[in-house]
Amino acid sequence: MNERIYTEEHQIFRDAFKKFVANEITPNVPQWEAERAVPRELWLKMGKQGFLCPWLPEEYGGLDVGFEYSVIINEELIRGDGFGVGVPLHSDVATPYIHSYGVPDIKKRWLPECVTGDVITAIGLTEPNTGSDLAAIRTRAVKDGDSYVINGQKTFITNGYFGDVIVMAVKTDPEAGHRGISLILVDKDAPGFSRGRKLEKMGYHMQDTAELFFEDCRVPASNLLGEENKGFKYMMEKLQQERLDVSIKCQVNAEEALKEALSYAKTREAFGKPIGNFQFNAFRLADMATEVELGRTFLDSLIVDHIRGKQIVQKVSMAKYWLGEMVNRIAYQAVQIHGGYGYMEEYRICRIYRDVRSLSIFAGTSEIMKLIISRNLGLSPSA
Repeated sequence: MNERIYTEEHQIFRDAFKKFVANEITPNVPQWEAERAVPRELWLKMGKQGFLCPWLPEEYGGLDVGFEYSVIINEELIRGDGFGVGVPLHSDVATPYIHSYGVPDIKKRWLPECVTGDVITAIGLTEPNTGSDLAAIRTRAVKDGDSYVINGQKTFITNGYFGDVIVMAVKTDPEAGHRGISLILVDKDAPGFSRGRKLEKMGYHMQDTAELFFEDCRVPASNLLGEENKGFKYMMEKLQQERLDVSIKCQVNAEEALKEALSYAKTREAFGKPIGNFQFNAFRLADMATEVELGRTFLDSLIVDHIRGKQIVQKVSMAKYWLGEMVNRIAYQAVQIHGGYGYMEEYRICRIYRDVRSLSIFAGTSEIMKLIISRNLGLSPSA
């Protein structure tokens, strides 16, 4: 715990949420993994306890607290095997767009239910032929009187299957590249909106990830977030927090993988002694522990800077890249230490290993992070 930002009140909150996770989430993980879904009842229970969007002002039902509470929720979900629960994306990625750019009526309509769990939010960026290159999205929104008519498709959408409102990136000026993107809210009941199948993924099984389809989908013009054609600017403003959110996931999963590896290495015996006492394994664990410690130090400094309102896009890009690769290295080595048991679903490290593969991909791949970093260094690499 970073003592520079956490107080006794934070510890009380952490203890309460850790207890909630132990009672309501961890025992149900095997079932939710098999069902490929987290029940909506969990969202309602979390909302009742104040665990959804705690940063929102009290006028919308929030606790009006700082980002550090979101960090606590993110960390304890992972420690309690709730990595696939889509709450951090709802609370700290999608909903902030509504709060920052929605008109007053939109905020009054949606935000209180984002806090209670009656509404689950998602964000629609990725398309079948467009991932990291957001400027190339094809989903089109055309103004028609007091409505927008949307046509297109989104894929790999977290919370997409059960989401009640989607923050959609659309092209409102197709000839203007990234300067022609807008953000528009789409209600699940909007005519012309439909969901495809729940996508089958390598890991991250309990998380509902879906395809979304829009065929002459009509939404009120008041659902526009901010100004028309300013969507790319808004996304750039919010990506710092989104990538910090993913960096937290990377770090805590690395810590958990190391914990599993150490525990196994100290109890599993071969040739008459614990396998952790063989020099190769001991040195391998020393390397892993060093990387994890470096990651925590870097991450904590970024959390402090973000809470203090600093612009840290470059450092967050570095963290998202390095931590995303680091957690995959740690998980790989942890499985190797477990030997054949690491390949068994009944062992926790098996799930961690397959889950973390996504972390160097979503919210910007490692390659895109390197592109951002190098350009901020004054270089001009081609994409």
